[in-house]
Amino acid sequence: MGMMRTFGIGLAGSIALGALVWALWPQPQQVDLEIVTRGPMQGTIEAQGVTRVRAPYTITAPITGNVTRSPVEVGDSVIAGESVVAIIQPADPALMDARSRAQAEAAVAEAQAAVALAESNLRQAESGLAYSEAQLERGRALAARGTIPQRMLEDIEAAYEAAVQAKASAQSQLELNHATLNRAQAQLMGPQTGLPDGMLPGERCLRIYAPQTGIVLSVTDQSARLVQAGAPLLTIGNLEEMEIVLDLLSTDAVQVPPEAHAVIERWGGAGTLEARLRRIEPAAFTRVSALGIEEQRVRARLDLLSPPDMRAGLGEGFRVHVRVILWEEDELLRVPQAALFRDGAGWAVFVEEAGKARHNAVTLGRFSDGQAEVLDGLDEGTRVILYPASDLSDGTAIAQRAR
Repeated sequence: MGMMRTFGIGLAGSIALGALVWALWPQPQQVDLEIVTRGPMQGTIEAQGVTRVRAPYTITAPITGNVTRSPVEVGDSVIAGESVVAIIQPADPALMDARSRAQAEAAVAEAQAAVALAESNLRQAESGLAYSEAQLERGRALAARGTIPQRMLEDIEAAYEAAVQAKASAQSQLELNHATLNRAQAQLMGPQTGLPDGMLPGERCLRIYAPQTGIVLSVTDQSARLVQAGAPLLTIGNLEEMEIVLDLLSTDAVQVPPEAHAVIERWGGAGTLEARLRRIEPAAFTRVSALGIEEQRVRARLDLLSPPDMRAGLGEGFRVHVRVILWEEDELLRVPQAALFRDGAGWAVFVEEAGKARHNAVTLGRFSDGQAEVLDGLDEGTRVILYPASDLSDGTAIAQRAR
């Protein structure tokens, strides 16, 4: 009985000691592991862009006049040289105040008096011409019989020529005074003056035809109004010839290679669209961000390469998401950026080796989409620790966390 009691006490002590040792023994730290692999990598710049018609036509008024209500609306299709897109009529004369009208009426009365005077002078010149003709006939008859000398006949002929010229002068003066009267009467024409007899309203119109086949993108004003020469009337564009405008940070713009390929995403339709960089403008401009920070931006223009049937519904001024490809490689050794941490001036990772964490310095190349290019320090298939904890050190026992 004593031996059994002693054995029980010893066994209980051994179990307690083992439990204490087990409780105090360091447990492996739970970590997430990822394998270093080879695969494609792509350097990109992402930005919001706006679609634009590549070569829109803005039609302006060639003359000052009254433009009629627009014959076209936004979205209408037009044909070059056939579709009438604007009609301009002559501008109405301005209204006159009392003083100006009195002066115009006095000018009309003056012109009417001048016409009457010219008519009287013309009648007088016609009478003188008739008398000179009769004198010339008698003089020629008398000169033929030798009754009057030749010198007298020459004087009669000269008087006749003077009478002819006097009538022509009086006729011209009458026509001149008639023109002066018409001009004075025109000053009295008001905005409601009708068209001349037999003239239709459309005969005094200037019709403007579409210079390009396409779609009406905008109309300045649908209503009839007075416009000055050079005033914009409407804009026409071809939606089959589209471009995308991006405002890139100047530090990003210098990285974009010539004719860089781009992918258009989240444009509202199915799939993605293809585009190619056409030009980056040489001058930057300042823009204030939503956080109030001044940024230097550069405008880039991309040509849409996808055919129109793949981007149905995409129009002028639509917002799209653009991913510009800076570089692209098919086979690169890559490590997740989540495994990296700073080690002095360089980079390092913790790799899994026989159930323990090992500090490992690495040399990196380019970064893209959560991956980093490995130039030196890691081999394909190596398992690295993701998001290493601050208390993780070289030689710490680790175990992969269950997922």
